[in-house]
Amino acid sequence: MMVLLRHLLGDVLRRLRQRQGRTLREVSADARVSLGYLSEVERGQKEASSELLSSICGALGVPLSQVLREVSDQLALAELQEAAQLGGAVPAGSGAGRLGIESIPDRVPDVVDMVGV
Repeated sequence: MMVLLRHLLGDVLRRLRQRQGRTLREVSADARVSLGYLSEVERGQKEASSELLSSICGALGVPLSQVLREVSDQLALAELQEAAQLGGAVPAGSGAGRLGIESIPDRVPDVVDMVGV
């Protein structure tokens, strides 16, 4: 199953909002984005433009770079899980090199322990 960037981005934005104890209504008002659209972004149903992401991040008081870094980390983990299920090597450019992982079969238990999967 393919991991979609918009799903990961929505999950990260929702998690950040909920950690702050804020409602969709509060963040949508601060970001000047409709409540329905923000909800769709969080549910991964809409692709957010860079301008919209910037507004949402500003409303959350979080740098866009932090959000994108969290999305990137989640994507790397999803790729690792997919590679582990297939029993193959880590995909090039998956961010796994940053985790020190070259080949999945020998390292799966270490990776699972490290990321808490």
